Amino acid sequence: MSQLLAEARHGDRGALDKLMPVLYEELRRLAKRHMLRQSPGHTLQTTDLVNQAYLRLVHVQGAQWKDRLHFLSVASRAMRSVLVDHARRRRYAKRGGARVRVSLEDAAIVSEQPGAEVIAVHEALNRLALLDQRKSQIVELRYFGGLTIEETAEVLGISRETVNREWNKARAWLYDALRQGGGK
Repeated sequence: MSQLLAEARHGDRGALDKLMPVLYEELRRLAKRHMLRQSPGHTLQTTDLVNQAYLRLVHVQGAQWKDRLHFLSVASRAMRSVLVDHARRRRYAKRGGARVRVSLEDAAIVSEQPGAEVIAVHEALNRLALLDQRKSQIVELRYFGGLTIEETAEVLGISRETVNREWNKARAWLYDALRQGGGK
């Protein structure tokens, strides 16, 4: 995939034609990981998530994905954005938009308010990004993207030990932030 990405970046239409089915399969696999964290009965289907994320990805100006892991990182962020937007639309329409307190562990468990945990984690992660961008990226890649410690280290260009240490600190920070106010 990395070779096809490089060839497509240089304008090779044949590489782009070969790349599209590979990208779609990567997006489906990533979407399945994201959907596993959603409540049963979630109204957004995996195919919808793939299609909406794909539309966001193709409209990114000057997208220059370096390799498969870089693509997965950007795609995961796009999927998270789709899920958050979907949850916000549903929550505001049904429940008036009240925030919900939720722990990081509870974010992966069924909620009485579908999507509320997605929004709470998203808001807390945005606050973490303001304090420490790298820790936020690590959470994005590990929690939402499903990347391993090794893959995350490769994407960010840092050691596995640094990823592991910062992953643990980020989880602790998010746990506190979610416990104290659902990401407020």
